[in-house]
Amino acid sequence: MARSEEAQAFFHAVYSAVQEIPHGKVTSYGHIAKLVGTPQRPRQVGVCLKHLPIDPSARFNHENVPWQRVINAKGVISPRSQPEGSRSQATALEAEGVIVTTGALGELMVDFAEYGWFPRILPSEEGEELESIDSEEGESDEE
Repeated sequence: MARSEEAQAFFHAVYSAVQEIPHGKVTSYGHIAKLVGTPQRPRQVGVCLKHLPIDPSARFNHENVPWQRVINAKGVISPRSQPEGSRSQATALEAEGVIVTTGALGELMVDFAEYGWFPRILPSEEGEELESIDSEEGESDEE
């Protein structure tokens, strides 16, 4: 099914943001939504990751977008329709050195205090923000 330009832009923004999560770190769907400018859309971030292409020739795919690094706001690996889905995500995180524990109800969990990644802005945007601040400061100095 073809995506609208707005949907394509959202998918691109989500995949690009997820690519910036460092190896061995995790963040939440909600934080990715916030970083891409749509804090009200954490579920749509999940939809994007659910539809991440497996085809390695696709611009964004399972090989170059570390989907496993995004979990829910409670630090729990979201359950999937197939039980092995959350286990495969846990296995991928463990391969990066992330410790995944099992909660009282059998849920797979990651400690955000140790492995969380919650920057105020994406690292790729830090230079842009500094340029913007410098421009604003330069304008105020001229007055």
